[in-house]
Amino acid sequence: MSDDATLGVAGTPLPPGAVPGGEDELAPGDHIGEYVVQGPIAQGGHGTVYLAEHRVLGRRAAVKVMHRRLVGSPEMVARFVREARVVNQIGHPNIVDIYDLGTLPDGRPYCVMELLPGASLAEILRRRGRFSPAEALALLEPVCAALSAAHAAGVVHRDVKATNVAVLEEGDRPRVKLLDFGVAKVTEPGQAGLTAAGQRLGTTLAMAPEQIRGEAVDARTDVYALGVLLYHLVTGSVPFRSDDVLELERQHLEAPPPRASAVAPVPAALDDVVLRALEKKPERRFASVAELLAALRAAVLTGAPAAAQEWDAPAIAVHVAVGQDDAEPDDEAFAAQAVVLEAVEQALQSAGFSFPLATASAVLAARLLPEDPAQAREQRAQALALAGGLPELARRATGQASVRVQVCVHADLARVRATPQGPAVVGGPICRIETWVVASRGDLHATAAAEQGIAFRR
Repeated sequence: MSDDATLGVAGTPLPPGAVPGGEDELAPGDHIGEYVVQGPIAQGGHGTVYLAEHRVLGRRAAVKVMHRRLVGSPEMVARFVREARVVNQIGHPNIVDIYDLGTLPDGRPYCVMELLPGASLAEILRRRGRFSPAEALALLEPVCAALSAAHAAGVVHRDVKATNVAVLEEGDRPRVKLLDFGVAKVTEPGQAGLTAAGQRLGTTLAMAPEQIRGEAVDARTDVYALGVLLYHLVTGSVPFRSDDVLELERQHLEAPPPRASAVAPVPAALDDVVLRALEKKPERRFASVAELLAALRAAVLTGAPAAAQEWDAPAIAVHVAVGQDDAEPDDEAFAAQAVVLEAVEQALQSAGFSFPLATASAVLAARLLPEDPAQAREQRAQALALAGGLPELARRATGQASVRVQVCVHADLARVRATPQGPAVVGGPICRIETWVVASRGDLHATAAAEQGIAFRR
């Protein structure tokens, strides 16, 4: 499992008979409270996990002991202790159980927890590949139950991912445990937290946009991570990938999430679940884990093949990016930016545009075009006129000259999906903004396709 885990049998597994390095490591026969060390299981960045046995009861357990070099950090010690308390506070059968918490004579804290057989969900994915939608649902049901209990207790996990899910038994009704509450956020009033304002904790592969920006988190942050995990389960890969951390963060902040059905045989309704969970703005996601799970159940039980409900159609898109002329914008400038985007979205929505992409600094709006050339030409002209007025609308909305608005307009094919609310743009060339959005000196840039039209072919 991951090296960043605090509790759970986490870290790099050690081969049989191996002894972890370092003079502070424990040897077989050493005592940790009432437990006798049998040998090391794994070693990670925060500590070493040992197999141990209760000297009277004979019960076997996993014991994690913090590395000696970290004991000098009050924050690390406090986080180690607090995690055990948080887990016990939740007290759920799908969360790893904590038996005891104590301190060795040399000052190192330790935690005794249940010994979990089986493997991490990440290890199983590497071994067997993607799961069917029904299998993914069976695995996520206990994870969602654990998270719902955590949220009810005022705890946001903040690091839900395949390496933090232990699968004790596979099958139609798998036994699953959620691990690693080491970076969890306690949201209940009066509860002490260990995260400074603006501090980012989590794993970038599954980090919600608000985590990346260091903003407040809530249950919807875990909903985003569940969207990443669901995509991972049904496709065998995470939705956003890059060896460059900054590029990976940019994708979470700005890039439209890919459709799982493009790489795996999943229902269109499951696509909708993933895409909603991965909305950039928390208010556009499922409001709770329970709501996501209900939608996933419905998608698995009643969903139809995605290809049967999707098609390509001509569309026109307007991309609006909002920035600041100031080198170091303050809170007031960021507030003005939000006001501008809200005014822009309202104007575009009133004109019949939908929003395949929205970030904290940009929005992509799209509207389908009729196939009749004359009608399409008229609607392109209307879209260009609307786009041309957006910079002035932005200036009126805030009255601040420092707010800079760049508008780009383009026409191309869009991937369209049938939804209960009507056709929705979900991808296609029109959403590949890197191919047509440009930074120009003026307020408005229109491509030749937007001004003159192109020959669309199905």
